[in-house]
Amino acid sequence: MSVKVLEKIAGEQMKKKVPSFNIGDSIKVHVKIKEGDKERVQAFSGTVVARDGGGATETFTVRRVSYGEGVERVFPVHAPAVTKIEVERAGRARRAKLYYLRKQAGRKTKASLEE
Repeated sequence: MSVKVLEKIAGEQMKKKVPSFNIGDSIKVHVKIKEGDKERVQAFSGTVVARDGGGATETFTVRRVSYGEGVERVFPVHAPAVTKIEVERAGRARRAKLYYLRKQAGRKTKASLEE
């Protein structure tokens, strides 16, 4: 009984339309940011390094290099703060998690995804 209630609540929280993207894709995530009483949308673009979970708790990790420093952010797929996900370029990964990109620098990060 309680499992059905939890599934119903989780189903209500999920978004109806989520774009399909895979590990290795270059994507742009539009996120709502609240500063004081104002709210704005900020884009975070990078490479999808991992996808975890399923259902309402599904998350994905996006990595980019900003000012020479690697930055990774974890986004919930069904969070209301994530307004839009755009696939900029499809990648072809041969692994489920691309954590090895943390050790690579420069063009090696892109070359490994385009094989």
